[in-house]
Amino acid sequence: MHVIDSHTGGQPTRIILSGGPELGAGPLSERARIFTERFDHYRLMSVLEPKCSDAVVGGLLCEPHDKSCTAGVIFFNTAGVLGMCGHGTIGLAATLAWLGRIDIGQHRIDTPVGVVDVNLLGPNQASISNVESYCLDSAVAIDVAGLGHVTGSIAWGGNWFFLADESPVPITPANIPALTNAAWAVRHQLAASGLTGFDGAEIDHIEFFEKGRNGADSRNFVLCPGGAYDRSPCGTGTSAKLACLAAQGKLSPGEVWVQESVIGSRFRGSYQHSGRLGRVRPTITGEAYIFADVTLIFQDNDPFCRGVT
Repeated sequence: MHVIDSHTGGQPTRIILSGGPELGAGPLSERARIFTERFDHYRLMSVLEPKCSDAVVGGLLCEPHDKSCTAGVIFFNTAGVLGMCGHGTIGLAATLAWLGRIDIGQHRIDTPVGVVDVNLLGPNQASISNVESYCLDSAVAIDVAGLGHVTGSIAWGGNWFFLADESPVPITPANIPALTNAAWAVRHQLAASGLTGFDGAEIDHIEFFEKGRNGADSRNFVLCPGGAYDRSPCGTGTSAKLACLAAQGKLSPGEVWVQESVIGSRFRGSYQHSGRLGRVRPTITGEAYIFADVTLIFQDNDPFCRGVT
């Protein structure tokens, strides 16, 4: 399996160029279903230890179904297939540029949740115009063991998020274990309380915030579905944040929001109204860097060929 590894704001992305499964030529949503139901071992083999770490998001490069698109991609992590991945799309753009497959300028990427527009600004910088994002509920209150009364919003930014109004502890690298435990507790309580995204979808991303500094509007901590924290400010999480700010009248269309991650990397975000009531199209700008061109080898007699589960 031939892969290219990159990181976006410190968060790694592994793009599978060849050696992946044959999923047909249908819509990306249908191919993502086939991937999940019949070829999940490819996910396990490519992003689980010992070949990888739990922070990595994988992406299977596909021929697009929408012929206006440059490429198609199915993103996944240690927990399963993702609808979209913001940092991963920026990493994909940098990877395609590194390979000489795209030039500076506008491109369209087909994903299971819709087409994402990408503006490659330079070899290591891209802006993504994400899928329509929206705030489902901005007045959610739950009682969480060890944390007490927690309030926040449920929002869609390509994945489902709970965005807590306040962080239980300061958002610093030293507090990552405490933040992780708190986010797990919030996620479990959301499920126990029967709180979901649209159509019963699980809220599998948890996001804490505090006031930013040194030019950042906000600092965040994001816990991803597999239990790893996002080293980047999270593209879909920042999209969800922008949707909530728009719904609350706290950010105007086109106004720039600088979102900083727990390790200090930054995305610049803004939005425009999509034309549908309560929905916005976020634009997220970040930087990605290539660090490995790798051939993964799978030996039949390797007891952990399909990863440590």
